[in-house]
Amino acid sequence: MTPLSSLTRRNLLIAVHDALATTAAVLASFYLRFESDALLERLPVLVRILPFFVALSVVVCYLFNLTTTKWRFFSLPDAFNVLRAATVLTVALVALDYIFLAPNIYGAFFLGKVTIILYWFFQVFLLSASRFAYRYFRYTRTLHHARERNAAPALMVGRAADLEVLLRAIENGSVRAIWPVGLLSPSRADRGQLVRNIPVLGGLDDLQDVVRDFADRHWPIARLVMGASAFEADAHPERVLVQARKLGLVVSRLPSLDGEETPQLRPIAIEDLLLRATQAIDRSRIEQLVKGRAILVTGGAGSIGSEICERVILHGADRVLVIDNSEPALHSIIETLSTRFPQANVEGRIADVRDRSRIFQLLQEFKPDIVFHAAALKHVPLLERDWSEGVKTNVLGSINVADASVASSAQAMVLISTDKAIEPVSMLGLTKRFAEMYCQALDHDIRCSGSDTPRLISVRFGNVLASNGSVVPKFKAQIDAGGPVTVTHPDMLRYFMTIREACDLVITAASHAVASGNREASVYVLNMGQPVRIVDLAERMIRLSGLEPGRDIEIAFTGMRPGERLNEKLFAHEEPPVDIGIDGIMAAKPNQPSTLQVKRWLEALDRAAARVDRNAILAVLHEAIPEFGSDAA
Repeated sequence: MTPLSSLTRRNLLIAVHDALATTAAVLASFYLRFESDALLERLPVLVRILPFFVALSVVVCYLFNLTTTKWRFFSLPDAFNVLRAATVLTVALVALDYIFLAPNIYGAFFLGKVTIILYWFFQVFLLSASRFAYRYFRYTRTLHHARERNAAPALMVGRAADLEVLLRAIENGSVRAIWPVGLLSPSRADRGQLVRNIPVLGGLDDLQDVVRDFADRHWPIARLVMGASAFEADAHPERVLVQARKLGLVVSRLPSLDGEETPQLRPIAIEDLLLRATQAIDRSRIEQLVKGRAILVTGGAGSIGSEICERVILHGADRVLVIDNSEPALHSIIETLSTRFPQANVEGRIADVRDRSRIFQLLQEFKPDIVFHAAALKHVPLLERDWSEGVKTNVLGSINVADASVASSAQAMVLISTDKAIEPVSMLGLTKRFAEMYCQALDHDIRCSGSDTPRLISVRFGNVLASNGSVVPKFKAQIDAGGPVTVTHPDMLRYFMTIREACDLVITAASHAVASGNREASVYVLNMGQPVRIVDLAERMIRLSGLEPGRDIEIAFTGMRPGERLNEKLFAHEEPPVDIGIDGIMAAKPNQPSTLQVKRWLEALDRAAARVDRNAILAVLHEAIPEFGSDAA
């Protein structure tokens, strides 16, 4: 219910309307029920009680949100509120007549059953009629404007329950420049039905016939809009897309509405067609963690870091500090965040996580509540050539951030890790696993000291679609260049997630870690569904471009690179999974050495990295991480 202090002039006019509707309902029911003599006899009493009853009706309408609901969006829940308000007022009339007027003032039933029943019907009609009439007026005006502006006739693809949201948005003017003429649904139950007066013309296989039929009627379809259900595997979205492109249709999609997005169309991305349904995110958990907090993100100008910045700002972070060592990238993300969230308190600082004193200084000044450590070197082939650089950033840099988080009394530090840290065979996996071990050991020591904070956790996940250097942009560029599309091995499997899903789950994992009593986990693993064959991914992207693999675009197998393996893993043998009760997230059972031992290895690793001594680096990592495969050398 909207606070009284927030009511506007529009709300006052609605209250006046509802008061007049109540007055009219009472007078109309009296006029129809009583003859002239009986009506005149009751009129003096009616004049005395009517103002009080009208005042009561204003209060009741406000309590049932009729005063604060926009008529433009009047819908079924609002109609129920009208029925509830009218019923409460009718009960009040019954009490007035039977308890107060009959025995105390009038001496007999003043209203009577028939009058009260008539009143209920009049009250419902007068409260709802104006609202429905206004809603219809806005609908017809939107339709008129769409036709005046030559809105593109559009077909909509997906289940009716999905597309009804977009139809509402078109009706109220939130989505413009298109006008739906029909729906194509993968559900047989939808076919032959009307959804908000738009017919379901057939299934997905009927696209070509429906488009040709409209063209024959001189009303050519210009656009195809795909709902979330059109991207499910059994809907075969790639076939729909390829057919739409052959027919010359502009294709857009409606994002799945997860409680924060407005129903705006956006272009189709290849990534839309590569994934299973994303995990449902508990927004309240994220908001509870970040709202009103100071959040610091290292590597905040990168793919993951920048998305984390957006997510925490969106969920109410009070202050955000973005740290990155790339000046152009840092400037770009600060400009983007300032444009998207003009009220947000966002600051950017240039710093390298390798610079221990600089990191300590920034954290002491900013005093973050939560630290997300996304700064890392992540490209496997490059790190296989430059081991010492990987150690300096991914190990020593992570330790600097972890120690600074403890020193600045942060509530939690979250290390962004990788599935390649599980029984690693690459320098990326090794360095990330060592950083995990340090955070685990430090977290264990803090727990043993009896302190609740800070929590130091790691979150592992696989490849992120459309991130910098990921395979999807690479394949796009190769297809645009005419091929070949290069794949290292025909049996290569990888896990994929969208950036948004990964970052939402990272923040959710952090919320679990900082919750009271949740000390059983310090390494979290995101559920990435089923792994995807890279060659299947390549073939699908080629087909989505309207081409045929092997005929128009060749796929070339280049051989596995150093540090790669065919299949990534989710859990090591020594760290069985633990269910934490959150969809999409599991925990790895802690398996870490002592802090003293980790620091001993760290000192040796620091000296070896400073000398760029590959053999010494390898020897230390072999000792620290015995599951490290010998083929990484």
